[in-house]
Amino acid sequence: MDCHLLRPLSSSHQYFFSPVSRVTGCITQRHCSNFQTHKKINGDNIQRFKGCFMDPHTKHSNQNTAQHRRSHQCIPLNASSGHPLESEPQIYESKSPWSMILASVNALYKFSRPHTVIGTAMGIISVSLLAVENLSDLSPLFFTGLMEAVVAALFMNIYIVGLNQLFDIEIDKVNKPYLPLASGEYSVRTGVAVVLVSAIMSFGIGWVVGSWPLFWALFISFILGTAYSINLPLLRWKRFAVVAAICILAVRAVIVQLAFFLHIQTFVFRRPAIFSRPLIFATAFMSFFSVVIALFKDIPDIDGDRIFGIRSFTVRLGQQKVFWICVYLLEMAYAVAMVIGGTSSCFWSKCVTVIGHAILASALWNHARSLDLKSKAAITSFYMFIWKLFYAEYLLIPLVR
Repeated sequence: MDCHLLRPLSSSHQYFFSPVSRVTGCITQRHCSNFQTHKKINGDNIQRFKGCFMDPHTKHSNQNTAQHRRSHQCIPLNASSGHPLESEPQIYESKSPWSMILASVNALYKFSRPHTVIGTAMGIISVSLLAVENLSDLSPLFFTGLMEAVVAALFMNIYIVGLNQLFDIEIDKVNKPYLPLASGEYSVRTGVAVVLVSAIMSFGIGWVVGSWPLFWALFISFILGTAYSINLPLLRWKRFAVVAAICILAVRAVIVQLAFFLHIQTFVFRRPAIFSRPLIFATAFMSFFSVVIALFKDIPDIDGDRIFGIRSFTVRLGQQKVFWICVYLLEMAYAVAMVIGGTSSCFWSKCVTVIGHAILASALWNHARSLDLKSKAAITSFYMFIWKLFYAEYLLIPLVR
């Protein structure tokens, strides 16, 4: 802070900065560090209080005395009237416990990557409903087993996405600066604590429940999620486009479909393991969808991936090519889904699956044609649209018969 820009306005010993100064000042250089800029923020209007008031009787006091140090007190003045603002409310108020709780919940919400959490929960619910053969199966036993699977899987989901953020802090500062670790809202220690607690809770629930399909689903997800992100020799598989896609496909398409279906079918209902036509369809369709998600998630992240040496398909082929590959893959999947739905012996299932997939395919095509591939915000928005299509598919899968 530069105090030599002060100029007296009158004989009243009130001093203000010259209009060319943009910061708040004090009378003496030695006390400049003790004076803080006072701001009153109201919407987009920022009022700066440019000055301080000094007792004139202490102006020439001995600077080495404690009295001098006590007497040079800076009091904010109104920039327009020059009067002290003693009645103004405190500028920096301590946060209330409620606001701190809300801030913590919001940070955890962002850290958990909510679109993946929703996708995991909907996938487990959808595939679990494939094991329901009649209305009597919708019993408290079914809902208890379903809840155990969903909660354990969500903790594992937070572990996987949180671990990825811990090893991608510098990349996320470029690609996703709003995430808690990249923005500084979370310290590394906090991130590590959340990740460890999530893994312990997930395995703890799986062990207490005693379902081997559930436990193996959690264990395989843990291994693949760790190998995908952790920066150790022969690991950090996200660096390799094909291997990264296989990891996502294995978790999203195979484990979620098969393992959680078997959890309900064999552990909850105590029935023999079978691979029904709807289950095979769900696994095949979600394999296509998982490949699309694996490819598309790198399109808005091309800048950070290129800087830090992540050789994704987007870095290699370019955004436009990968974008249209994703669109065509999904359109092919929807076409196959309509054929499968059309061969169903159940009339209502035939109508719902054919019409439903036709609507989703049309929505995808229309949205893709109007997208501005030069806008990162538009691409990110389209990626979220892909996840909405993902959720919609899980609404249709239980209706395939």
